[in-house]
Amino acid sequence: MRACSKTDKFFTPEEKERLKATTQEVESRTIGEIVVMVVDQSDHYIEAEILGGVLFGSLLSLILTLLFFHSSVWSYVPLSFLFFFPCRLLFKRIEALKKPFIGIKRKEEAVRLRAEQVFFEKGLYKTKRNTGVLFFLSFLERKIWVLADKGIYEKMDQETLNRFANEVSRGIREGRACEALSQAIQGIGGLLSRHFPITSDDTDELPDDVITEE
Repeated sequence: MRACSKTDKFFTPEEKERLKATTQEVESRTIGEIVVMVVDQSDHYIEAEILGGVLFGSLLSLILTLLFFHSSVWSYVPLSFLFFFPCRLLFKRIEALKKPFIGIKRKEEAVRLRAEQVFFEKGLYKTKRNTGVLFFLSFLERKIWVLADKGIYEKMDQETLNRFANEVSRGIREGRACEALSQAIQGIGGLLSRHFPITSDDTDELPDDVITEE
């Protein structure tokens, strides 16, 4: 049985219904398909665990060595090695501790790569007219990536999609994630309905509910 993740509570049930309704309303005007997915984090950031374990383990070792072992290097070195393992485990279990040890570019690249992975895992590339759009939110990084299929890129570029992603990122930082995401979905929906209007044979090919990590 899957343990409850932070993403399950990132949006309230009412907010999830609002986002679902917004997606359905947008898709009633376009053949485009919009999917929203939220994950706890885009990468395990093992290097942050190791660096945190080294630094905190060394700090604990230094304190104990100064207090009880008369600053002996023969005590400091083995204690540093000993404390490394529980400290690394602490960083592994408490994801927020990793943040200071992860660079901005590293986070951006991790979110982009995970979004691309999800795009294929969730079948957004399988729509009949290649008009799938993914809103991918990563909880730990507080970042969002908007990714589209090749049919969309024939009408708009990644920079256009990035503007919507930036709006949602700002909304997340300001504590209004649902409102910002709903507005972004509507904004992209306006472009989709202009370039890819609804047709009589259109079907709903992808889920409209907010998807959380499995």
